[in-house]
Amino acid sequence: MRAEKTDLRREAGQRTRDSLLAAALEFLAMRGQEGVTLREITESVGVNVAAVSYHFGSLKALCDAAIEHALERYLDAQIQALGALDSTSTLQELAAAFGRPMVRALAAGGQDLAAMRTVARVGIDPPHGWERLAGKFEQTRQDAIRVLTARLPDVDEQELVFRTRCAAGLLNWLALAPIGAELAATPAEEIERLLVPVVAGAFHGHQ
Repeated sequence: MRAEKTDLRREAGQRTRDSLLAAALEFLAMRGQEGVTLREITESVGVNVAAVSYHFGSLKALCDAAIEHALERYLDAQIQALGALDSTSTLQELAAAFGRPMVRALAAGGQDLAAMRTVARVGIDPPHGWERLAGKFEQTRQDAIRVLTARLPDVDEQELVFRTRCAAGLLNWLALAPIGAELAATPAEEIERLLVPVVAGAFHGHQ
């Protein structure tokens, strides 16, 4: 019985933590870091302010964790899409997989796009603690490099890494620039049709 009560408390604590993360990201997406208050987050979740201190330590730590969580979901989606590729995949297929999470966010608009904007903006100067995601960043790079090496055997790996980073920067720019808002609610197929040749071009470079 005591173990069951412990499990229930742990589950309730995890639900509160997850709810705080979701609420923080929603307010961050709407207002940016300067516009988020501790009280409105806790009121939206239905908990007291002590819950933030207990689970995260501070409002800033909660906001950092929410953004990191959104980035991790983005990387996981990118890793899943890239993992389906192999050495026979084309640059166009690579570009489609690499950009798929951003295409979905652009097509959805609203909160999804706002969350991507938040992640892209903060990613310019990542908060302390994002080092734990280094392995996932590296996996996306290596998955892309695997295809690029097969398609562009005459280009050295250092340059292929540079092109991959440029392609990632291009996607971040799409989220932050006015064109991202213009594309909001455009069908994903149309966004992909427009975007894939551009990203594939970044991968291909000048030959």
